[in-house]
Amino acid sequence: MSRQIIAPAEYREIFLSDRPLVDLRAPVEFAKGAFPASTNLPLMNDSERQKVGTCYKEHGQAAAIELGHSLVKGKIKAARIQAWLDFFSAHPDANLYCFRGGLRSQLTQQWIREAGLEVPYIQGGYKAMRQYLIDTIDNTPQQQQLLILSGITGSGKTEFILSRSESVDLEGTANHRGSSFGKNVTPQPSQINFENSLARELLRHQERQESCLLLEDESFLIGRRAIPKVFFSAMQQAQVLVLEEPLEARLPRLLDEYVHKMQRGFEQHYGAEEGMAVFGAYLRQSVEGIRKRLGHQQTDQLLQLVDSSLQTQLQRNTTEQHLEWISLLLEKYYDPMYQYQLEKKAERIIFRGDRQAIHQWLDERRSNRSE
Repeated sequence: MSRQIIAPAEYREIFLSDRPLVDLRAPVEFAKGAFPASTNLPLMNDSERQKVGTCYKEHGQAAAIELGHSLVKGKIKAARIQAWLDFFSAHPDANLYCFRGGLRSQLTQQWIREAGLEVPYIQGGYKAMRQYLIDTIDNTPQQQQLLILSGITGSGKTEFILSRSESVDLEGTANHRGSSFGKNVTPQPSQINFENSLARELLRHQERQESCLLLEDESFLIGRRAIPKVFFSAMQQAQVLVLEEPLEARLPRLLDEYVHKMQRGFEQHYGAEEGMAVFGAYLRQSVEGIRKRLGHQQTDQLLQLVDSSLQTQLQRNTTEQHLEWISLLLEKYYDPMYQYQLEKKAERIIFRGDRQAIHQWLDERRSNRSE
């Protein structure tokens, strides 16, 4: 196929290489979901797209095309062509796409060509590439053995996941730590963007040719983002490794995660005074989020301890008192919930141990598979 058109056979390389992409769809389309390396430089803005779409429904394609040309002309057309030229000048290897790889791609390519530059567009457009990524997620469990890393709250599962090349970090991809206290300073991606990024990470994992795919034990929802159903179903059937960690190691880790890192993040984002206020609100909202499951009495007790800890922190510049409510949170909520969930996974557990033991188990497994 001509290099003026990028064939579907190249989708994999596009995503693996993070090739720069120009998304010609309207901003409202782009906001719902886009690809990780894409930049929105639309042929039509939201208003223009709506008018053309209405015209297409009422009067057909020819009338819609004519209206589109009348809306995007003169200085508007020149400014958009210049924006494309600037982008492709900075990214010579970039490609462009619209929703289906149809008229918007072809017209944009023609205008750029008339301005003296040859740029390829992607056959099938966003719709076909998006389907490719969905298929990548759904097919992965059939192509790669999944292993699930479970462990009690504060055992350092995410740290462990990040240290292994066999793994894909679901929480990092969803920008949420997967618990009631898992919110980050920056917002989660849209559901579509989460799925697109997950598919890209799975493609990268395939390229590494690992002996398994190691994933952290997650609920169906990571914050407000859902793990794709086929993939999650496979996770629920996969064998489980249990990371064991004593309470004395878990508490300082959670103090750092819930308090130090979050306070620092909010203050960097909002400034010292407002950041501290937002940090306090984050802790209270996180506790309120488990009220139904924890009960009113224990939730109110936790909230009192949180408020007292925040007050002490402001007065004495120390965070040690936060360990009181974190300890109570583990005792009354997280640890009982974990034990209940682990009992349901009992038949799937194939190994348990501390981080060194699990590292050794995985290393030996990899070595045995490569022989």
